[in-house]
Amino acid sequence: MIVHHLYISPDHNFYGHHGKPAGEHPVIECDAIDLVAGSGIVGDRFFDYKPDYKGQITFFDHAVYQQVRDEIVRGELAPSAFRRNVVVSGGDLNSLIGQRFRIGELEFTGSSECSPCYWMDQACAPGTEAFLKGRGGLRARITAGGTLTTGKFELELV
Repeated sequence: MIVHHLYISPDHNFYGHHGKPAGEHPVIECDAIDLVAGSGIVGDRFFDYKPDYKGQITFFDHAVYQQVRDEIVRGELAPSAFRRNVVVSGGDLNSLIGQRFRIGELEFTGSSECSPCYWMDQACAPGTEAFLKGRGGLRARITAGGTLTTGKFELELV
C-alpha cells in the first residue's frame, strides 16, 4: 500500500452544519501524523471525539480521487477536498470493513464505509455524492498507535 497524502483538520466544516453554511477550517497536509490507540489523530477534529468512535481515522482511495477529479470535476481538485485523513493506493478499502489490519507497525480495525454526504457536491462538484456511494473511503479505529508517514508499506490482515 502506498500512503500518498496525510491530512488533519482542527475543526468541522460540514459535520454538524446541516442547514448552515459550511465552515472554513483548513485541511492541513502533514508529512507525518501521530496516532493514539482508541483516541485518533493528534490535532484532528475527531481526536477523543467519543469513546470507541468508529472514525478515529479515515482512509480514501487515490484512484477514486482521480476519477472524481477527471470525470466529475473535470478540472483541478485537491485530494484534501474529501476531508479524509489518509489517501492511499494498493488496497481495497471496502474489504477492510470488519477486519483488523496493519500498515507498517500501526494497527487498525475497519469499522465502516465513510459514506459520502450531500456536502460532497459542494466541496467537489454536483454529482460527487452519488458517484462516491460505495467508494467513500474507510472509517477505522486505531488499535496500535504510533507515527504514520507517507511512503510504501506492507498492508497485512491481522
